[in-house]
Amino acid sequence: MTDSGRHQPALRLTRADLDALPNYVPGRSPADLARELGLPEAIKLASNEVPYGPLPGVVEAVTEAITTSHRYPDMGVVALRDALAERYGVDADRIATGCGSVALAEHLVRATCLPGDEVLYSWRSFEAYPIIVATSGATSVRVPNDAGHGHDLAAMAAAVTDRTRVIFVCNPNNPTGTAVRRAELDRFLNGVPDDVLVVIDEAYREFVTDPEVPDGLDYLDRPNVAVLRTLSKAWGLAGLRMGWLVAQPVVAAAIRKVATPFSSSTAAQAGALAALTQATEMERRCALVVAERDRVTEALRKFVPEAPTSQANFVWLPLGERAVAFGKACESRGVIVRPFAGDGVRVTIGTPAENDAFLAAAETALT
Repeated sequence: MTDSGRHQPALRLTRADLDALPNYVPGRSPADLARELGLPEAIKLASNEVPYGPLPGVVEAVTEAITTSHRYPDMGVVALRDALAERYGVDADRIATGCGSVALAEHLVRATCLPGDEVLYSWRSFEAYPIIVATSGATSVRVPNDAGHGHDLAAMAAAVTDRTRVIFVCNPNNPTGTAVRRAELDRFLNGVPDDVLVVIDEAYREFVTDPEVPDGLDYLDRPNVAVLRTLSKAWGLAGLRMGWLVAQPVVAAAIRKVATPFSSSTAAQAGALAALTQATEMERRCALVVAERDRVTEALRKFVPEAPTSQANFVWLPLGERAVAFGKACESRGVIVRPFAGDGVRVTIGTPAENDAFLAAAETALT
């Protein structure tokens, strides 16, 4: 190629429609913010991580697993699927695993949708949904949240068409923390056509305390229901990326077929197996998070009375157009939160000291 040829405008090599697609926004680095502000450290309450470190035995299991990192992992993730099956009382052939529940959501859409098919979900909900749908060539149908910042299931049911292939019900909902209760979910599922897959996304299930919020696994007798879970949150494996899905065997088999081969690393599988032996400690840590969640919510309602009750490990401040300014104000005090422009701010529950620092920053920003 001549020098002049190198400087000619390049032909388009990627899909033009992706230009309009928002990037997934990770939490800002606390180390970067601390350097910027000249502080010894900053606090990150933006990514829904649990603050208490790996569960006992996880570090040792991962360390041992690394010694075989020159070998491919078990592609079938057999030991972990068997462990999950035993813990949750389901057949192993109904389980698929992946690189976090978000990867499994992507696989579900890939396995069910062709261009022109529709994927229905509430909005605002998990920010990866529109990205997953667009990159799969399907069409998003977003149904606005109700006045309480939760799913409007009646409106979602009315939005189903003959092109709807998948419906995501994020329960509890990310980022608002609101949860769908059993009676309304029953009514919704009863009205959904049998050929539409309803995916109950339960990444935050372990933090639910409302007895009226159902366990998605209770609906597995319905052939068109799939349930997503993750070990990233309550089980403390966000950095290892391990999610799992339960569905009818034919659906789970399709997911395993379309998943990237060997995408569940040996270290992730070993860490997950070790974590699952620590259910009592996991539950103790979740109880600490829930207690702080309730305390933080009560304190915030002095300034934002309309903050909804959360069933997750974060709280939602429906600040609308003030969201970005609030996020910047918190960052100026060394606390990183997650603003969603024009909608609100999600704040992860941290340790008591971290939450106190956030509440001090929030009071300054809101008064």
